[in-house]
Amino acid sequence: MSAAQPEPAESDVPGAGAGTRSEAELDPWGSVAAFRRAEDLLERRRPLDALRALAPLLETEQAAASVHLLAARAYLASAQFRRAEEGFLRVLELDPSDHYARFALGRTLQRQSRLVEARTQLRMAAAMDPRPEYQEALGEVRANIAVRSDLTGGA
Repeated sequence: MSAAQPEPAESDVPGAGAGTRSEAELDPWGSVAAFRRAEDLLERRRPLDALRALAPLLETEQAAASVHLLAARAYLASAQFRRAEEGFLRVLELDPSDHYARFALGRTLQRQSRLVEARTQLRMAAAMDPRPEYQEALGEVRANIAVRSDLTGGA
């Protein structure tokens, strides 16, 4: 992914906020350590290992958008596009204003050749935050749609 991933809010880091009693509350440093380890593994291009590190957090931190976002990024990096899509949609369910999740969802849809859907998500991401990489991704999808339209005779 070319876009820099924004840092999760302090209240969104596993085990950092109040909520229902969970393993994360009983051992918040363990949850934070697992999250950071998964981030490091993903950064080192080991998405499957990152997903293994995140597995317990996905169960205990179901309302933590940062956990779902990291898992979705790992699914995308390991070419598990349907799971990545589900993960990014979950993040957007929890935080509809997350422009990065919209961008990543658009890229995920693009990788599945679902260009019209990708264009919609990328348009929203670019409108929410006009970062150059969002604009470039949108332009790329628009160009691919135009090429396909030309190849099919304008249909």
